[in-house]
Amino acid sequence: MGGTAEVAYAERFTAESAEIGAARARAEQLPGPPPLAPAVGAMLSVLAASVSARSVVSIGSGGGVPGLWLLRGMRPDGVLTTLDGDAAQLRAARTAFAEAEVPSSRTRMIFGTPAEVLPRLSPGAYDLVACTGPPRDYSDQLAGLLDLVHPGGTLVCHGLLAGARIADRSVRDPQTVAWRELARTVRDDENLLSAVLPVGAGLLLATKRPTAAR
Repeated sequence: MGGTAEVAYAERFTAESAEIGAARARAEQLPGPPPLAPAVGAMLSVLAASVSARSVVSIGSGGGVPGLWLLRGMRPDGVLTTLDGDAAQLRAARTAFAEAEVPSSRTRMIFGTPAEVLPRLSPGAYDLVACTGPPRDYSDQLAGLLDLVHPGGTLVCHGLLAGARIADRSVRDPQTVAWRELARTVRDDENLLSAVLPVGAGLLLATKRPTAAR
């Protein structure tokens, strides 16, 4: 973001593993948004590690790039559930996990859209939900996404600062409008603690306030 020397340093700070690099190369050949930048992947790892995540959902497989970063920060016994309505992306993710020698017991791959799949997942059972695709793929399911995480759990969405469009009120394309509505809903929800981080194309974080102890 921004092109300053400080930002450039931050973007170069993270080194990818060979497995993530190979997954990135495959993902770049597929239709859809570009794979996550290493700085964004590293942030996902840190978020997963900060809550000692055991159960994580990835909305959009991104050719396996987001999943490999998330697994890097999760507990050794953690399980990543990845869902995608694009079969090619999901196949690429499966290949990425196999090449990285991720045990099959640690991943669950589901083909389908959030509207189709979320009702099959257990509410309040997840530490972290990461959305890395276009917002219109999941924005109308925001309530369901938030229902997945337990109090203290976090929803993270990548891409809201792409091209600085969200701040330009003259820009009214459907994806930008979806970002504005999603960000406004998260910011105004008193049950959430939210922040925007200028990492990669921008991260929107929303953490459910912990419930009061009895």
